[in-house]
Amino acid sequence: MPVNLQGKSFLKLLDFSTAEIQYLIELSKQFKNLKLSRTPHRYLEGKNIVLLFEKTSTRTRCSFEVAGMDLGMGVTYLDPGSSQMGKKESIEDTARVLGRFYDGIEYRGFSQALVEEMAEKAGVPVWNGLTDAFHPTQMIADMLTVEENFGYLKGLNFTFMGDARNNVANSLMVVCAKLGMNFTACGPKELMPEEALIEECQKICHKTGGTLRFTEDPSEGAKNAHVIYTDIWVSMGEPDSVWADRIKLLAPYQVNEQLMEQAEKEAIFMHCLPSFHDLETEVGQQIHEKFGLTEMEVTDEVFESSRSKVFDEAENRMHTIKAIMYATLK
Repeated sequence: MPVNLQGKSFLKLLDFSTAEIQYLIELSKQFKNLKLSRTPHRYLEGKNIVLLFEKTSTRTRCSFEVAGMDLGMGVTYLDPGSSQMGKKESIEDTARVLGRFYDGIEYRGFSQALVEEMAEKAGVPVWNGLTDAFHPTQMIADMLTVEENFGYLKGLNFTFMGDARNNVANSLMVVCAKLGMNFTACGPKELMPEEALIEECQKICHKTGGTLRFTEDPSEGAKNAHVIYTDIWVSMGEPDSVWADRIKLLAPYQVNEQLMEQAEKEAIFMHCLPSFHDLETEVGQQIHEKFGLTEMEVTDEVFESSRSKVFDEAENRMHTIKAIMYATLK
């Protein structure tokens, strides 16, 4: 049965079948080839989209803007101070107004419930650019990157190191389950995914052949891994006061060369960015002054190595977001 996502919102991958996720990955490859060959593909000429950002971003904003313009659409960007959403106007009213102006709405912010409500009221596709619970557009880019490196996805061993209850780790567990991959969450027990989400992903694994594993041992987590993935230790919106506890908890899960050597010989390193792998950021300098660290979740040696695919992931965001928008708007 052919896949048809026209008019569907993209809020979390739990809403999508394995075949639909695979379709988006394949469609992303086609758009990447069109972009690299400089072949025009203004397939959505005359449509308009709006990007609502409560959380700022480099990759998400630029990916949506370039993807939208490549497809021939008009693009409006609204930062946290550019609309009355949630201040003088309810989310429901904002969604209903924007749905009359625009053909699609992207939302990047805090609440998953908010983006779900927006999709319910807008009357047009809504795309989740990130919430505290899930980061689904990143997942399609990640899976495209993995497939480009290995040629397949089903059966690969995928390990997330660090805060395994954050939005990226949640989404990785879901997409690995959907695609029949073997997902390992490696981190302290205090930072493991919620039990309800684990149970839901276990049910998916029974159908797809994937597996889930949870360990506090970094060596065990790295063993036999084809992919080692990590994320920053303190997410946007969390208070600075959590840094001390988070560093204490997550320092053993830093991805360094010794850890990568325990993975499969062909293993790759991935990170959704931004990353604190050196002292070239304000936050990096502040953490260095306060805690003496020069690197955090990943060492500069691994980040800059040939195993690192972080900038391939970043580029693939543009191609996969293009696929998501086209599939839901065509």
